[in-house]
Amino acid sequence: MDIRPEYRKKSIRSYVVRAGRMTDGQRNAFENSWAKYGLKLADGPIDTDNLFGRTGTKVLEIGFGMGDSLLKMAAAEPDADFIGIEVHPPGVGTLMNSAAEQGIDNLRVYLADANDVLEECFAAESIDRLQLYFPDPWHKKKHNKRRIVQPSFVQLVREKLRPGAVLHMATDWQHYAEQMLETLDAAEGFENRAGAGNYSPRPDYRPLTKFELRGERLGHGVWDLIYEKTN
Repeated sequence: MDIRPEYRKKSIRSYVVRAGRMTDGQRNAFENSWAKYGLKLADGPIDTDNLFGRTGTKVLEIGFGMGDSLLKMAAAEPDADFIGIEVHPPGVGTLMNSAAEQGIDNLRVYLADANDVLEECFAAESIDRLQLYFPDPWHKKKHNKRRIVQPSFVQLVREKLRPGAVLHMATDWQHYAEQMLETLDAAEGFENRAGAGNYSPRPDYRPLTKFELRGERLGHGVWDLIYEKTN
C-alpha cells in the first residue's frame, strides 16, 4: 500500500512531514493491521457508532506521535472508542503494531491531515473529547501562524463536539500555552473548566509521557487546558 499521509492542498499547514526511515515492523503493520485499524480521508464521512459497532464515548486525538499515550488510554477505557490522527507513518505503524499485539479493538487511526479529516469525515456533534497533546509549537514568531490552534480551528472543533464535550490541550511551551488560553477564552461556545485565565491540573486519564517525566525532573513546565462546549 501507499504509505503516505493524505491531505488536501492548502497554503499553510501546521506540520512538516519529516522523511524518516520506517522499521520493518512499522512497515509490516501497514500490511497486516491497516485493514483493521486504518481509516482513509479519501473514504469520506464516517459513522462512528457503526465503525465500532456500538454507541458510547468517542475520543479523537490529533497528533498522537508514536502512540504510547493513546494506546494506554484505549486500554484503560475499554468502554470508550478512540480515533487518532497522525501524519508521520512510523508513529502510525508503531501504534498499530502495539494495538495488534495487545488485542486492542477500540482504536482506529488516520494517516492524514487533521484539519481535512475533521472537516470531511466527522459529522457535527459526534465527538465527546478531542485531545491535542504537545502539538508542534512553531516557536519562531514568523512561524506562529502555522500553529494548529487558531480561531478557525477552534470553531471547526466546536462544530464537531457534542454539547458538554471537551477540548483538552497540553503543551510544554509556555508561549503557546498562553496563546491557547487567550484564543479559547475568547472563543464563542466554550467555557474554561478551570475558570477564565486559568490552566487545569492534568486529569488522571492523560498519561504522563517519558518526555514529560524527563522535563519534570529538569524543572520544565507543562500546561493543560480543558474547555467544555457550551453551545
